[in-house]
Amino acid sequence: MKTATIVIGILLIVLGVVALAYQGITYTMRKTIVDIGPIQATKDTTKTIPLSPVLGGVALGGGIVLLLAGARSK
Repeated sequence: MKTATIVIGILLIVLGVVALAYQGITYTMRKTIVDIGPIQATKDTTKTIPLSPVLGGVALGGGIVLLLAGARSK
């Protein structure tokens, strides 16, 4: 149980730092508009899923708490 708590704590810390650093996840969707034989027209759409800094802070804090709890349960 102690090892799982430490691993989950480390993952939460990493995810929290990434969420605070990037502020969101950006991805690109490619859609085919016209496809006539060798002629093809596509449209790229970029979308962003925003991540709240509060979410990053909560993940970071929760990871630190789990890491400390796993270290103390020796």
